[in-house]
Amino acid sequence: MIPALILLALASFIAGAQNALAGGGSFLVFPALLFAGLNPLAANITSTIALFPGQVTTSLAGRSLVEGAAGLSIRMLVGISLVGGGIGAVLLLATPVSIFTHLVPYLVLFATAVFAWGSFAAKKRAEDEPAHITPRGAMVAQLLIAIYGGYFGGGIGILMLAALTAAGLSVRHAGATKNMLAGVINVAAVVIFIVQTSIHWRLVLLVAIAAIGGGQVGVYMLRRINETVLRIGITAIGILLTIGLFLHAG
Repeated sequence: MIPALILLALASFIAGAQNALAGGGSFLVFPALLFAGLNPLAANITSTIALFPGQVTTSLAGRSLVEGAAGLSIRMLVGISLVGGGIGAVLLLATPVSIFTHLVPYLVLFATAVFAWGSFAAKKRAEDEPAHITPRGAMVAQLLIAIYGGYFGGGIGILMLAALTAAGLSVRHAGATKNMLAGVINVAAVVIFIVQTSIHWRLVLLVAIAAIGGGQVGVYMLRRINETVLRIGITAIGILLTIGLFLHAG
């Protein structure tokens, strides 16, 4: 058990730095929690709760850049995110462990594909490209992303970044708004998980402390690391994890 906890702490520290730099930290924490003995459902819930404090600090750091999009106020986007995150969390709790275990490889595959697309394809778009999403389209997109985020969460940052830039925000403002909305989505999920489930608090505390520490290092390293190399590494982790989960499910 001790080696598993050491690995979990190390993975969480790196995940914290990774989230500060480029995102995708759950790709490390989730499998480390599986290795520590949790089933996929419990690992997903524990990861969501434990990584939440880092999301709060990140969103607070960029709050001056947060904006509404596609004619929707930030209050409207926050409300949609809270509702969607709550719906996703309830759906997760209503999903039997056996069913969720079979879904996980597909969810990780989807999240990896989204991350890769956002890292290498979507980044080629010009920041001043005209908006293509109507207010109604932006509402629907954010609600669906929030529901997915409350249910699993992997890749929601890239999904929101794509939606917000298509709604007319610059990449800088879309990134800050995305960070805040990701935290809002998980507020609903975290509250529901804490009230409705039995939480592995020792693991949550270990992951949270290590991830916060890693996040501080990540902020320091933000301008000192090759982002392309980092994104390639994250994508590779997602691919290997997907393969491993499909083999385990089979």
